[in-house]
Amino acid sequence: MEIKVSTQNGRVPITILHVDGNLDSNTAVPFQKKAEELIKGGARYILIDLAHSSFVTSRGLGAIHQIFKELNAIHPDATLNEEDIRKGIFAGTYTSPYLKVANLSEESKLVFKTTGFDLYIESYDDTKEAIAAF
Repeated sequence: MEIKVSTQNGRVPITILHVDGNLDSNTAVPFQKKAEELIKGGARYILIDLAHSSFVTSRGLGAIHQIFKELNAIHPDATLNEEDIRKGIFAGTYTSPYLKVANLSEESKLVFKTTGFDLYIESYDDTKEAIAAF
């Protein structure tokens, strides 16, 4: 797996992680560490581009969830605590303003939906559309 990083300016500066290869038990840890490094370096809005990743396993989803939690924790303007976010996810009224994914394969879309990740992390079929959503 290779991770390329780029930035785009939408309404906010967006850090894009372009994942080339599958996000699985062998690659989830380096992926998560790269995201953590970027967050420590100032990334506040992250788009994960999976155009070159045919599938995401449960370990890959775990890494994505950890990035979600870290982004929520660093935003001082966030008015919702973890319990409020959890309630919002279950009520269908909360999606992450800080993390989005783009270009999921059909298989990964199914996993994303089956596991409930689509309830709180928006996914887009187009990178430009995802950038505009921040």
